[in-house]
Amino acid sequence: MPLVSIIVPCYNEQATIRLLLDAIYQQGFPSEEMEVIIADGLSTDCTRQEIAAFQDQHPQLHVKLVDNPKRAIPAALNSALDAAEGEYIVRLDAHCTPRPDYVARCVADLQAGYGDNVGGVWEIRPGGVGWLARAIAVAAAHPLGVGDARYRYTDQAGEVDTVPFGAFRRQVFERVGRFDESLLTNEDYEFNARLRQQGGKIWIDPTIRSIYFARANLAALARQYRRYGFWKWQMLRRYPQTLRWRQALPPLFVLSLIGLLVLLPWWRPAGVLLGIEVLLYGIALLLGTLPFALREKDAALVVGVPLAIATMHLSWGMGFLWSVIQSVLERATK
Repeated sequence: MPLVSIIVPCYNEQATIRLLLDAIYQQGFPSEEMEVIIADGLSTDCTRQEIAAFQDQHPQLHVKLVDNPKRAIPAALNSALDAAEGEYIVRLDAHCTPRPDYVARCVADLQAGYGDNVGGVWEIRPGGVGWLARAIAVAAAHPLGVGDARYRYTDQAGEVDTVPFGAFRRQVFERVGRFDESLLTNEDYEFNARLRQQGGKIWIDPTIRSIYFARANLAALARQYRRYGFWKWQMLRRYPQTLRWRQALPPLFVLSLIGLLVLLPWWRPAGVLLGIEVLLYGIALLLGTLPFALREKDAALVVGVPLAIATMHLSWGMGFLWSVIQSVLERATK
């Protein structure tokens, strides 16, 4: 029986799934003590062929493919958990490549009792080629873009609200339950909220590192963050105490912009206030970007990073507000 089960949700990931599997194969942890369970949402590209090719080339690492017809991440995770046999569960993503000591460090931290869920830090890399993809990768790790989400930049170990992916003892799921399949995003944060409510601890260890590939263009970034914002409100309805300042600012910013635009035809100062707000916001993004552009010696970041961060803020805020509106309408029609 394997000691560690690595579970991976997956759908149409032909470009990155081999990178993940190769990284797992190169782990310092013994291959015979690991299994990989990929819950695939019936991919329509060549993802399954890539997995099959890897299995043929590396039969010593046990890779199991299970179907996820619901094509939702929490359903994929639960299907993978059903098939997992390991004492330790390590959740990974098809968009990441873990460092060679990733699994060993996760298991060591769990055995040391640092947390019921342990995880590490993302090293965010461009998901495509060109200046804009580079800028999006910088924005995805920038404090102005992600606030106090420590797993994107910290070098200090400690207790946190959430970590990317996560590693657990199997007993945690028996105590806390599985991932909530009614949430299409934020399922990990919701699980961690339940874990903390029951006295569990979430631990971040910056020596546990994985490379995460950011979205390649602004359209994909906007879809990602709109989805994040939409499902964050659905999660906050159940756990309002988990709201953090970084999550409240984008919808408030979007709401202020919409409010001033609505007032513009009837109240002349609204135009001045709107102009001041946009100007101050742009200056803040520019000042926050300059140190990164100078450090990387990349002038394109001066334009690209503010564009990417603004896309993240506006998309997240609009997704959040639309989710609130839908909830109000649903309640009004009942």
